[in-house]
Amino acid sequence: MATDSITVSKQTHGLRGTITVPGDKSISHRVAILGALSEGSMRVRNYLCSEDCLNTLKAMQQLGMQVIPEDCPQNFTIIGTGMQPKEPRLAIDCGNSGTGMRLMAGVLAALPFTSRMFGDSSLSSRPMKRIIDPLCSMGAVIHALGEKNGCAPLLIEGKSLTPIHYSLPMASAQVKSAVLLAGMLTKGETKVHQPAITRDHTERLFAHFGIPCSISADGLDISVSGPVTISAKDITVPGDISSAAFWMVAASIVPDSELTLLNVGLNPTRNAIITVLRRMGADITICNESTEGEPYGDITVRTPQQLRGTEIKPDEIPNLIDEIPVIAVAAAYAAGSTTIRDAGELRVKESDRIATTVGNLRAMGADVEEYEDGMVIHGGTRLHGAEMDSYGDHRIAMSFLMAGLNAEGSTTLHRCANINTSYPGFRTHLQTLIS
Repeated sequence: MATDSITVSKQTHGLRGTITVPGDKSISHRVAILGALSEGSMRVRNYLCSEDCLNTLKAMQQLGMQVIPEDCPQNFTIIGTGMQPKEPRLAIDCGNSGTGMRLMAGVLAALPFTSRMFGDSSLSSRPMKRIIDPLCSMGAVIHALGEKNGCAPLLIEGKSLTPIHYSLPMASAQVKSAVLLAGMLTKGETKVHQPAITRDHTERLFAHFGIPCSISADGLDISVSGPVTISAKDITVPGDISSAAFWMVAASIVPDSELTLLNVGLNPTRNAIITVLRRMGADITICNESTEGEPYGDITVRTPQQLRGTEIKPDEIPNLIDEIPVIAVAAAYAAGSTTIRDAGELRVKESDRIATTVGNLRAMGADVEEYEDGMVIHGGTRLHGAEMDSYGDHRIAMSFLMAGLNAEGSTTLHRCANINTSYPGFRTHLQTLIS
């Protein structure tokens, strides 16, 4: 068996235990970027030491940030550049991270030097025009050098930018954040209007670091006036709810399960997975909540008597986009049908997550209809194990390993190495729960 393949089988006993999931991926990227620009030193706790986030950390070190290791890899001290980053000597390797590349582009576009960013074959096929267009409207000079139009590698000729008021054509936290990050380095007010609420980690971190940021009452308009000064401030990254989502679904579909997930981020722009699973009948309780800064708490999930199908609402999609594959797995085990539409963004993730989710569900015997912007899963069909490709997509791999925990026979996912881009330690947690 290939070393990057993982096999699971139907569990005849419940999944029981307590798990601490790794730090939040989205927050970790932003902490590295803002920490690099800050004045002074700051202690970081529970940083996500995944390949994606470590690439962003290394990129910021190329710009002059210092990282002083402490007791374990996820804890360290950052000494920032005080808004005086230096020109990188080498091209910046973003690996598989679209978040890292898009957010860093906003910063690099406003700095007085030329830089180059590249990534792996998957990242080189993902759209970058969505951040190139607004940044160029601020005066940035960005060349997309990829074989596919508008794709990485990116060559950025940094320069002083002009503030803009930009209306997002789609709800995207990454595009919003790229523009706001450029805006904080630009003289004057930069404003972003979004058509729907998206993840607000950037805005919350602006507040944490003392960066003036205005948000309209409806949350759709965000503005920042630059140039800003960033004061270093210690931070603890909460656990990633997108990583916790796999275990929430596993405990909901494997009979007689009870799992507790500690210190999971409960940001209201990220917790739609809990809302949807509860609507499907999942038994989820939350305790030990903290509401300061990035809210977090402990989540306990017990197997319900029966999950039921649901309709994912269009306004839920932006804050549920990473969890759609594992929700589709839950839907396959639910009574009735689950409809997921208005999710065309899934076509341009690490894989085409509509095609890969539908294909793997069908390989396990599920009844699924595929649409250009989503799928309809008709639950209740008994699933069987299968040998499947993860397409090098970490979320597809973990989603279908969860599906295999209650499918008849054994399930093997190939090309699982990319799980490390978001969830180092996943194999250990999985083995602990099923042994």
